[in-house]
Amino acid sequence: MDLLLRRASLIDGTGGPARPADVAVEGDRVSAVRAPGELAPGEGTEVVDLDGLVLAPGFIDVHTHYDAQILWDGDLTPSSWHGVTSVVMGNCGFGVAPTLPAHRETVVRTLENVEGMSMEALDAGIDWCFETFPEYLAAIDRRRKRLNVGAFIGHSPLRLYVVGGEERPATAAEIATMRRVVREAVEAGAIGFSTSRQPAHQGAYGRPVPSRFAETDEVQEIASVLGELGRGIVQVSIGPGMFIGQFSELAVRHGVPVTWTALVARADRPGAALRTVERAAALPGEVYPQIACRPIVMQIGMADPGPLAEIDAWKEVLARPRAERADLYRDPSWRGRAREATLETWSHRWPKTSVEETGAHRDAIGIPLDRLARDRGTTPFDLMLDLALSDGMATRFRIVLDNDGDDEVGELLADDRTLLGLSDAGAHATQLCDACFSTHLLGHWVREREAITLERAVWRLTGHPHRAFRIAGRGLVKEGFHADLVAFDPRTVGTTPIERVADQPGGADRLIVRSTGVEHTWVNGVATRSGGRDIAGVAPGALISAASAVQGKGQG
Repeated sequence: MDLLLRRASLIDGTGGPARPADVAVEGDRVSAVRAPGELAPGEGTEVVDLDGLVLAPGFIDVHTHYDAQILWDGDLTPSSWHGVTSVVMGNCGFGVAPTLPAHRETVVRTLENVEGMSMEALDAGIDWCFETFPEYLAAIDRRRKRLNVGAFIGHSPLRLYVVGGEERPATAAEIATMRRVVREAVEAGAIGFSTSRQPAHQGAYGRPVPSRFAETDEVQEIASVLGELGRGIVQVSIGPGMFIGQFSELAVRHGVPVTWTALVARADRPGAALRTVERAAALPGEVYPQIACRPIVMQIGMADPGPLAEIDAWKEVLARPRAERADLYRDPSWRGRAREATLETWSHRWPKTSVEETGAHRDAIGIPLDRLARDRGTTPFDLMLDLALSDGMATRFRIVLDNDGDDEVGELLADDRTLLGLSDAGAHATQLCDACFSTHLLGHWVREREAITLERAVWRLTGHPHRAFRIAGRGLVKEGFHADLVAFDPRTVGTTPIERVADQPGGADRLIVRSTGVEHTWVNGVATRSGGRDIAGVAPGALISAASAVQGKGQG
């Protein structure tokens, strides 16, 4: 054996109880799991005494948007700080491949508007050394990676690649071409196919993202490729014509798992999310609604008002370059068009919106915007714009967008019919940081709230995504499985306060959260963290692909 981990409190990812154990690793695999003292190290074996720390499978984050960041940050921070050893990117129909040179700007502007990514960082950081999806996977495979990475092929870049920028249903010939491209992608290692019908997904130049122009039959035809190949998963961001009935039909017709985003618990609609779980569970097919374990809270400035794109008048804003958006905010005619719809659509959000960062309005920090507007004799809509304009567009607002029904979130976490995801790691980098979802779950929901057991939380982060996403050989501490492992202290595991740092290409900033209590991490048998500190320069991550349906479901 190359590595012996002694005196662990092993939680193996199956949901079973913690137990004392020693774990041996040979190469990149777990070679033995035994009772304490039964394994003897060899002459060259590295021995690590975990002294009662919890040893678990490395956490799997199934909902990230690292498609671009991986091209400049092989460490995939901050996920790698939080016990995550495998990530899945390309969610919601987005990504950077396949992309022809003529469509690169459209792809970048789509990621800027929908996923809140810095255009400066994207322009400076993306090495366009690929056009096809297999070429993109090959580029990722060649790069140094601290974590394992799987990728969906996204519907929007796929449609741009085949249909071009035309906003219309695809022809039969174009659908046939998309089927061929998806087949090539999955055969090359794509973990599945993702799409979006979300009305708030306004992409380049304020236009709907390409996947929103697809008819339901197009999605069915593309998904059928996964059924024919017998592997892969479909991920959908919900919208008109694509909800639980259609997800059931996709899963049953093609024999593929389907996961959808997002099932959120709202404080003003108690019980609604749980009722959706019940409705969906009554339908046939293997379908996983994705939930988040943190409130979805964004810090947004009016230069990048992506969350407001669900309102028609704000699509005009996103259609303009960022430098020209302030001009529109000063325009009384635009305000007249936007005011009523914005006030009404966001009526439940104004009490949960406040100034977070500002150079000019420190007296307003932390005061709910609806109350501040009443005190100043204006509306929250006008006040938000006026505060931004008088601060050179530098003011950022803290907005609780969704998932603030705290008690119901706890109930959803205890309901095994839901799948934990929605970290959005790599996206909205200047606006939020939920890449810390794993340590938040273990600290807040397990230790502080006692909403679920530690064993069930680890299953949520490991064995469950392993099974749902058909990720072969990862997600359990089991002989023959890859040695993706994390050792943490359940008494201290958690998150640090959010920070803003400027460490992206082009000098772009982002929000980060660090971890506490994550003492050791191994990826494919190689230590990436020791004593609570990252080990510099290591890159043991691998490209991962979907296993067959039979292989995936048969592994716990």
